Amino acid sequence: MNFRQLDLNLLRVLAAIHRTGSVTAAGRSLALSQSATSNALARLRRFFNDDLFVRSPAGLQPTRLCETVAPAVLSQLRALEALVTGQEDFVAATSDMHWKLSLSDLGEMLFLPALAAALRAQAPHGHLSNVSVAAADVATALEARDIDCAIGILQPRHRGIRSALLFREQYVALTAPGWRPASGRVGASLSGQQLAGASLVVASPTATFHSSVEQMLVKMKLADRIVLRARHFGALPELAGSTDLLAIVPDMYARNLGERYDLRMWRLPQAPRYDVHLVWHASTAQDPAQQWMRALVQKLFGRQH
Repeated sequence: MNFRQLDLNLLRVLAAIHRTGSVTAAGRSLALSQSATSNALARLRRFFNDDLFVRSPAGLQPTRLCETVAPAVLSQLRALEALVTGQEDFVAATSDMHWKLSLSDLGEMLFLPALAAALRAQAPHGHLSNVSVAAADVATALEARDIDCAIGILQPRHRGIRSALLFREQYVALTAPGWRPASGRVGASLSGQQLAGASLVVASPTATFHSSVEQMLVKMKLADRIVLRARHFGALPELAGSTDLLAIVPDMYARNLGERYDLRMWRLPQAPRYDVHLVWHASTAQDPAQQWMRALVQKLFGRQH
């Protein structure tokens, strides 16, 4: 393969098909006819001596070679565009960039205040939106640029998705300060038998912090102890503090609540740990504004374990 023989305009077609998963949609985004886009794809296949995309019920799927080349091509195209338009330098203090994140309701409570404070201090003209995206749809939303990044219990296994581990978390229990288990010794932790004798309240959000609480309780054979399911974590402090219910929440959330509520925290028996990731699409890897935001998120919330 001789790079000098490659029409560089074809790389724009490669990136567009990879991004949209469709020859028709790629052509539309580039103002090309379907026949012109198909012809460009045929030329790309001859140059790389590879199918690049294969048909599937979900649309065109990239081959392994394409998955290696296309995200890098798109990243370089964006960097070149920024250079040509004079936007290669990102200055947070003067930028009016609008970042779109995806956080669950719990993520808003845990991450948004610190993130907003940092943004107001460092990028006072910037804008930030939390876009609601179900966990299963995060990869698609990132690829379509509906969001720039997401934070949550996410498994970054989709093509073109990049990730960074922010921290590892586990669940704890919260109760009213006077609550005591029905049996056994009272300590800092609850035994499985004590937990099995409690009445539980959990939150069942639908965004990036998803059904991991109930999954944990199923594994512990305690799902039948759930007597109340709330849609949001925000209701749990009042429920735990004013009833005999035991709330299952992430440790980070429990410690955050400890500054504002009179609640008792208990460690749980064999509580599984889980990873909280920052995820983004490879096409934004070299985008200066997105690099700045990802660095800010990792500085504020990343921690070693």
